Amino acid sequence: MSRRINLAIVGVTGMVGRTFLEVLEERDFPFENLYAFASSRSAGQKITCKGKEYTVEELTEDVFGRDIDIALFSAGGSISKKFAPIAASKGVIVVDNSSAWRMEKDVPLVVPEVNPQDIEWHKGIISNPNCSTIQAVVALKPLHDHYKIKRIIFSTYQAVSGSGVKGIKDLEEGLKGNDQLLAYPHPIANNCLPHIDVFLENGYTKEEMKMIDETKKILNAPDLKITATTVRVPVFYSHSESINIEFEKPFEVEEVREILRNAPGVVVQDDPENNIYPLARNVANTDDVCVGRIRRDFSVENGLNLWVVADNIRKGAATNTVQIAELLVPTLK
Repeated sequence: MSRRINLAIVGVTGMVGRTFLEVLEERDFPFENLYAFASSRSAGQKITCKGKEYTVEELTEDVFGRDIDIALFSAGGSISKKFAPIAASKGVIVVDNSSAWRMEKDVPLVVPEVNPQDIEWHKGIISNPNCSTIQAVVALKPLHDHYKIKRIIFSTYQAVSGSGVKGIKDLEEGLKGNDQLLAYPHPIANNCLPHIDVFLENGYTKEEMKMIDETKKILNAPDLKITATTVRVPVFYSHSESINIEFEKPFEVEEVREILRNAPGVVVQDDPENNIYPLARNVANTDDVCVGRIRRDFSVENGLNLWVVADNIRKGAATNTVQIAELLVPTLK
């Protein structure tokens, strides 16, 4: 990474935006200039990255007229729909963390450990997948390469930080005995809500369909059979997932463990005799995709169960976005 670039962050004062700053600093991302954008309400605030202070500017249609190479967006779908094409038209490469562009045919949907080659066909916008999808495909891709996946059943247990600040406040207040409902239709404290995002006509939630559709796109497997149930649980950070897989080819469980041990981004934590398996509180504030409870599903031929946990704000959002930007740096002239 010899070239130092001009970087912009859209939505810099939000939860993911602030985590962008932490990850950029930790990974020593090679930017020369950093531009910080947010809504008019946040304009004038000060943010810090790599020991230097920056002033937040209001996001307008004119800001991308300056020399910017890459813009990291995390400001919601409507903002991305409006401003990402404007940025791209000015020669800026947008890496977008919203759902706005994920299923667009000409927009790559990228997890660097899984399909880094897809950045080659971007047309100015690259999409960051849903947080629950990212951690799943990091674990699934090496197994798909070896055994070819036939069917997947996702059951997720997702942290309230996935709903942003309102979700965190609902849980904080609920644990105090105050059942405020800023983010959810029911109290989340001491509860599990089988309801993430809106319900669709097919009975699934939008979150469930995101996992189904995005997994197919990232793995380049449009005919893969997938179903999902996504559940919000009273945990602050890190999504946990039970993933049931049916392969076309036979496998040995120990071989699966070895494949996962050698897979990029994966940490195997699988020693049930000593109560060692991935836990949300241990994985929080890391970039690892932790996998455990690796065992055969005896109910079907070539069936496997996995328990997969990752920090939804880090690997599930900010870190994956920065990793995509890192892939772009060598391609910039």
